[in-house]
Amino acid sequence: MQCTPEVLKAVPLFALLDDEEAGVLAGQVEVREFAPRQRIYKIGDAGGRAYVLVSGCVEVTTVDEDQQEVVIDRPRDGDFFGLASMLEATPHETGATAVDATVCIEVDRNDITVLLQRKPMAGMDMLAVTARQFHSAQQLVRLRTLRSPNDVIEAEATLAERIADLVAHFGGSWRFIISFGVVLVAYTFLNVRLGRSAWDPYPFILLNLFLSMLAAIQAPVIMMSQNRQDTKDRLRGELDFQVNRRAESEILGVAGRLNRLGEQVGDLQDLIRERLPREGAGQTF
Repeated sequence: MQCTPEVLKAVPLFALLDDEEAGVLAGQVEVREFAPRQRIYKIGDAGGRAYVLVSGCVEVTTVDEDQQEVVIDRPRDGDFFGLASMLEATPHETGATAVDATVCIEVDRNDITVLLQRKPMAGMDMLAVTARQFHSAQQLVRLRTLRSPNDVIEAEATLAERIADLVAHFGGSWRFIISFGVVLVAYTFLNVRLGRSAWDPYPFILLNLFLSMLAAIQAPVIMMSQNRQDTKDRLRGELDFQVNRRAESEILGVAGRLNRLGEQVGDLQDLIRERLPREGAGQTF
């Protein structure tokens, strides 16, 4: 469908064009209409054309490492999509699908060349659109590239926290219990054996002092390690929540596709029912 200058001027990117420039550009671009769930372009298609959303709703998607389709952008009215592939003349790295009945302006490289020659400041607008899409992709990477909570905590741990972990790990092991028990038995045996010449005779007051000091130091160190463990558990809980939220989103997406597939099957059945009586009526026996 032929584009008109009025349609172009309704797009924010082209709103500053004068009548002559809008007329020239309108004679080059084309207005395309897409039905609901119609694919505008898919990943790997030639990138010679980009699109400007005039009305409707479009989802720009990509495929992540898990081979899951991810929505990375929902252009607003007047937004470009597929622009980077068109400017670089490379295949599309994303796919675009019309969610509802959608009207878009189809633009190719030559159209952009003419536009920039007549309206150089339009290039800044297109750069702003590209920057916004780039930031959306960066945000997606930050959200989906999740590090292990253990790696995050170990990278941020201080020397004191590492020492606390080592003390708590050693203090809660059988090696510490056995070695400490051996030291206590040897200490009491020697002091009992030496009798009056012992440095810490019964009831071992010096030993009780040492044990009290050890308990006073060991308790807060173990509590420090437990606090770090609580932090790990909290990070694991947040990670589980994000994974569950992603799984819920994927399940809802699959359910929506199944519903649309059911509607299409129902429409096909209705079409078959309409055609069968007509074909039967046209037959003579």
